[in-house]
Amino acid sequence: MKSTKPNLHREAHDRDFSTFTKHCTTIRENDLSPDESKEEIVLNAELLRIQKALKSLLETIGTSINLKYVVLDGHFGNYPSAFMVKQTKLDLISKMRSDVALYPVFEGEYSEAGRPAKYGEKINVRQLNSKYLKETSTEDRLRTEIYQGQFYNKEFAFLLNVVVILKTNLKTGIQAHIVLFSTDLEAAYDKIVKFYSLRFQIEFNFRDAKQYWGLEDFMNIKETAVTNAANLSFFMVNLSYALLQPFRKQHPAYSILDLKSHYRGCRYAFETIKMLPEKPDAILLADIFQQIARLGAIRSVFQPSATP
Repeated sequence: MKSTKPNLHREAHDRDFSTFTKHCTTIRENDLSPDESKEEIVLNAELLRIQKALKSLLETIGTSINLKYVVLDGHFGNYPSAFMVKQTKLDLISKMRSDVALYPVFEGEYSEAGRPAKYGEKINVRQLNSKYLKETSTEDRLRTEIYQGQFYNKEFAFLLNVVVILKTNLKTGIQAHIVLFSTDLEAAYDKIVKFYSLRFQIEFNFRDAKQYWGLEDFMNIKETAVTNAANLSFFMVNLSYALLQPFRKQHPAYSILDLKSHYRGCRYAFETIKMLPEKPDAILLADIFQQIARLGAIRSVFQPSATP
């Protein structure tokens, strides 16, 4: 008699979360053997705050956008965070520690004594079986291998969809790896890698909001005013990104500072032209705008004017 098959583990995974109540903040793993039982997990203030924000977002967007995943960095690559996300009926994508202990589903014979074994032999993420290999590529003597499989970690009460990215320097033999995971057992490896990579764009958005659009400069203290100021900062991040696109077709390194210089120059030119008794002809007017808009820019996308 063999132990439970992986598809049954998926059913148990889904069944565990379908019984959670709406306001539940703890979980006891009664399905584990006594030596594997964990104490009740209580969501800390940080996770409760994130969960509240997630629920508010889901209520705001309703059914207009179908959200499925929450991407969090390695700080949240743990069971309490995964549990918190699953309570909102979403799935988590995150990163685990490089030295994480992973175990495949036990597939050996059941001895018919005691509880059936749950875990197989601990795996070495740098020596994974070729059956888990999904993609391999080599560039500049650096080989990249991507593996995917469903594994247990003893901190978690359920099976995880794990992606291991292993890089090997073919000249020196030095290796490095990262371990990504998702609570969605059906997610493809490339989707997990892509979605986690998008997390870094969020960091860039916060940087731009702080550096260029006043996210850390506003002096508001009331909730509504703070919300409006923060939303305005991120709105400007999105708007400036859209405005940058035509300029970057000519100069890929065109920056937000260049964009601000351009529109500041256009404003100066516009106010100056209004003071003239007669407006110049269209060609000269366009030339004036180009010349003034270039002032202060680090990178200019305009051609030098022939007008003296």
